[in-house]
Amino acid sequence: MYRTDYCGTLSAKDVGRRVRVCGWVQKQRDLGKLIFIDLRDRTGILQLAFDEQTEKALFDLAFSVRAETVVQASGIVRSRGEGAVNAQRATGEVEVAVDEFEILSVAQTPPFEIVEHSDVREELRFKYRYLDLRRPDLARNIIERHKIVKIARDFFDKEGFLEIETPILIKSTPEGARDYLVPSRIHPGAFYALPQSPQLYKQLLMLSGFDRYMQIAKCFRDEDLRADRQPEFTQLDLEMSFVEAEDVMDVNERFLAYLFREYLGKEIELPIRRIPWEEAMARYGSDKPDLRYGMELCDLSEIVRDCGFQVFSGAIAAGGCVMGVCVKGGAEQYSRKEIDRLTELAKTYRAKGLAFTRLGEETSSSFAKFLTNEEHQAILDRLDAHPGDLILIVADANKRVCQTALGAIRVAAADKLGLAKKDEFALCWVTDFPMFEYSEEEDRYVAMHHPFTCPRDEDLEYLKSDPGRVYAKAYDIVLNGNEVGGGSVRIHRFDVQEKVFDALSISEEEAKQKFGFLLEAFRYGAPPHAGLAFGLDRLVSLLLGLDAIRDCIAFPKMQNAMELLSGAPASVPKKALDELHISVQSEE
Repeated sequence: MYRTDYCGTLSAKDVGRRVRVCGWVQKQRDLGKLIFIDLRDRTGILQLAFDEQTEKALFDLAFSVRAETVVQASGIVRSRGEGAVNAQRATGEVEVAVDEFEILSVAQTPPFEIVEHSDVREELRFKYRYLDLRRPDLARNIIERHKIVKIARDFFDKEGFLEIETPILIKSTPEGARDYLVPSRIHPGAFYALPQSPQLYKQLLMLSGFDRYMQIAKCFRDEDLRADRQPEFTQLDLEMSFVEAEDVMDVNERFLAYLFREYLGKEIELPIRRIPWEEAMARYGSDKPDLRYGMELCDLSEIVRDCGFQVFSGAIAAGGCVMGVCVKGGAEQYSRKEIDRLTELAKTYRAKGLAFTRLGEETSSSFAKFLTNEEHQAILDRLDAHPGDLILIVADANKRVCQTALGAIRVAAADKLGLAKKDEFALCWVTDFPMFEYSEEEDRYVAMHHPFTCPRDEDLEYLKSDPGRVYAKAYDIVLNGNEVGGGSVRIHRFDVQEKVFDALSISEEEAKQKFGFLLEAFRYGAPPHAGLAFGLDRLVSLLLGLDAIRDCIAFPKMQNAMELLSGAPASVPKKALDELHISVQSEE
């Protein structure tokens, strides 16, 4: 037997017991006639003691050991005694008086020190990820992720869901993000795709009679990375038959309540607040609003419709609007240079600029001189602005530009003022999304979610005549300004699916080529069904208070989709390409 106990599990109740432990040497401290070794495994750190009673050979061996060497130690658990307790460590009351000691594997000096909250550059950490994962804080994230997944599996098992695996090698059905393609050796010129989600197969499972499905599903999207995106990611995927949107939201609300209670010891109030998409955009400038703070957007259009400032009145005359937000206490927090940076942020959301009034000891404004005193005061009153506050305004002929630009500014201001606390949790549902959005690039409507989302019953008549007027039976669950899950009621009527394809300019031939197997299945009796998928990586990272999902993924990719540990992606021998009937063009 290599070990009887894990390092981090020993405490005062084990005093007097003989144990054998294994792990990595975190640190060795030579105090002359006394040597201490901090031994680390996944559960924590335990102090090993070598003193005058230790055999000389063992003492000398302990003296020679270096960091990250793998060792086995046996001995008696004893109390550390008065003044020697380490209150910062779970095992801080005890140590092991070692009488057997063996080096199992000698380590060379690692490229960086294995300590918590390392500030080593990310590229080095990712290249030696197996060393990075030894750090207690990162190891703890992986362990906590396991606990969260187990809670999810236990809950949905009790709710009657069956965990069913769906294929990883599937047919490419590009409609959104780019697919990762896998060439077939047996079928020259043909390709599999890696699934962006199990969407089609989980719908087929509903048609197969498995009315409650769940899966911890690996998904793949060939898209640009951000802090909360990875090319391969994990979903907690669900689908249910003979349900409506409220049924799906109800079971997932109860899951979240169970998760927060079991994992965080927190109670969340049910039902979770529901916000229609139009309201979310109007009040928060985002379809994933952060409700941990106020700072809501206000429409100022009626106040400035006929004002003398062309930037405002012209935007309204062109069919747009003027919107503002009040940053409480922002006058002192924001210099003119910092307001200029907010202006640049607004421009990334296609706004032409950013107007401001800073209500400091001396009020300064970029637009007040163009308004009457009454108009300017009406703006302050509408925004409930007082001395010390900062007013920020966007005007644009496109209402969505106003909303999204100010929404981004709202988030940036909250971050600067420290309004978004990581240990606070605010949940909401965003419902009634537009069914379609118009793509200038493709010159057609595209699905805001996916083409199998069901339109609202009252909007079916507009599918052909006015697709932009159609709203969907879709719903996203939002936590602290992050979409952590999304879903919809699915189309189960063949005639409705045909009308949706027509609105998306997907011909009958194209629909058959891409989705023929699903459409064929619909002809054999499809139950009403709906579902949802949680982004598991994102949900875990928020519960753990992490800044990025890569810190709860064992082997993540870099920002450029490289995995530095193995060197993937990499070239392959020409023989392997020939077997796949692939030739590679050199870039010159």
